[in-house]
Amino acid sequence: LLQRQGSGAAGGNSKTSGGQDASKKDVPEDFDIDMDAPETEKAAVAIQSQFRKFQKKKNDEKS
Repeated sequence: LLQRQGSGAAGGNSKTSGGQDASKKDVPEDFDIDMDAPETEKAAVAIQSQFRKFQKKKNDEKS
């Protein structure tokens, strides 16, 4: 057990450099969103609206 904890700590250090790969593997297991819920649709519309505003502002600054 002590050796596993030691290697786990080393694994934790390596996760810092490649943490995105490790988190992408964990997402499907924890993915539990009711896609038919009205709250989900409202949230999606709000996120899309904010993203469109962000894109418009970003494009306006380039011009």
